[in-house]
Amino acid sequence: MAVTTLPGARFERPEPPAVLELDGGSLTIGDVLAVARRRRIVRVSAAAARRVRAARALKQDLLEREIPIYGVTTGFGDSANRQIAPDRADRLQQNLLRNLGCGTGPAASPEVTRATMLLRANCLAKGNSGVRLELVEQLLALLNADVLPLIPERGSCGASGDLVPMSYVGRALSGETEVLFDGRVCDAAAALAELGLEPIALEAKEGLAMVNGTSFMTAFACLAAGDARRLADTADVLTAMAAQALLGNRGHFNAFLFDEAKPHPGMVASAGHIRAMLADSDLALDSEELFAGGMHGRGFVELDRQVQDKYSIRCAPHVTGMLRDTLEWVERWIAVEMNSSDDNPLFDCDGGRVHSGGNFYGGHMGQAMDALKVALANLCDLLDRQLELVVDEKFNMGLTPNLIPPIQADDPEAGLHHGFKGMQLCCSAMTAEALKQSNPATIHSRSTEAHNQDKVSMGTIAARDARTIAELASNIAAIHAIAVCQALELRGVELASPRTQAVHRRMRADVAFLERDRRLDADVAIAADMILEGELTAAAGLGQT
Repeated sequence: MAVTTLPGARFERPEPPAVLELDGGSLTIGDVLAVARRRRIVRVSAAAARRVRAARALKQDLLEREIPIYGVTTGFGDSANRQIAPDRADRLQQNLLRNLGCGTGPAASPEVTRATMLLRANCLAKGNSGVRLELVEQLLALLNADVLPLIPERGSCGASGDLVPMSYVGRALSGETEVLFDGRVCDAAAALAELGLEPIALEAKEGLAMVNGTSFMTAFACLAAGDARRLADTADVLTAMAAQALLGNRGHFNAFLFDEAKPHPGMVASAGHIRAMLADSDLALDSEELFAGGMHGRGFVELDRQVQDKYSIRCAPHVTGMLRDTLEWVERWIAVEMNSSDDNPLFDCDGGRVHSGGNFYGGHMGQAMDALKVALANLCDLLDRQLELVVDEKFNMGLTPNLIPPIQADDPEAGLHHGFKGMQLCCSAMTAEALKQSNPATIHSRSTEAHNQDKVSMGTIAARDARTIAELASNIAAIHAIAVCQALELRGVELASPRTQAVHRRMRADVAFLERDRRLDADVAIAADMILEGELTAAAGLGQT
């Protein structure tokens, strides 16, 4: 097995990677994640290649007939009333990509960039865009060789697609931008030369076909949704662990409450996970086990445990289940988007004509990501509240303050250590950031491009926000996981459920018990990788659902 050397990455990938065939219609989120994480190489299917060639032939025929075609023999956007001769169409395309090279902000991550390149290739492989097969193959050659254009994250309104970000992908094919290749930044032309490839000289429509679509925002959406699935499972595991650390009531997750009384599918799934995690625990007991003694004729009894746990424990399936049910429709929308011709204009080979429309518009991705943002931010808040209960001596049912190991008053170290105080502060700060990022982006439409793009989707900003919140959530979950393992060890991990003990063992394989104050940032990064790679949920016996 070949192991990546990127900092913080923990996955292994097969050598050689498996092959994914693009047909323009059957790509899945799982496929995108596999390519984004270098577990697949990609090629165009034979059927897709035939469709691509047919659409290009139709385009050439229409060009020869001097029919005005938007963005092919006309200007772009508000300049669509200016027609040019067919023999000038090629130069127009290269100038389009140069004109759009004005992005700002940090470069997108390698994962986002790989996903973007894959999604654009899949759109073109659908065979409605009128480009040459060679263009698609050059794009996949760069992807397979991990030659990644440096794409600034900012600059897209998500209306005529991701025009500015996608121009950097287009210019990589023609050797006119910078790329990340073999761990270094270099000119795309130099990278192409190393691969034995010539820069593409764009022909009519090809520059527009590269930029006029939702591939950039959908890349963020795929990664956010994929991580959100993993985080939903992880939150169930962590809730069960927190319930045990806090000597909670596992009756809150009994099947009657969910399967019969309020059967939202996501809630049912989360409650089932937590119930399975709590089976055979000697720490979190059912109501009838907790309060079986009776009052023995007394008029008043003060119980040593609460009949009901606080909301962040008791209502956790209602929060995580909401995320699961949101993902059900979000994932369907993403699947449609990634397998669509999100381009304009489109060539209809059966009808023998070209159609101008608005398939580049990112409305569905924007709406989906605004909803996912809120559900993920709620998950962040849930985990932060659980963590507060676990570390705070006023609420943690007799555990030490900030989960420090017990220290006698006459010990020279007494009073010098603060355990998880800093971790809880960091978690609270990240939660606040996630909540702030959850404000909807799609309602902030701006009229732009001389009022041609007068109603825009803002889908790219929404998708970037969702990806950011997913990243924050993975680090919040990591802090929670480290803390709750510490709490269970202080409580007596041998009393926890068998599944909980398995998760604890997996954590302890890489993250040590906190004996005295030390830096924990590296531990958080390791735990976050465990979560996103599914190692904690696998230890718990939960598949991704």
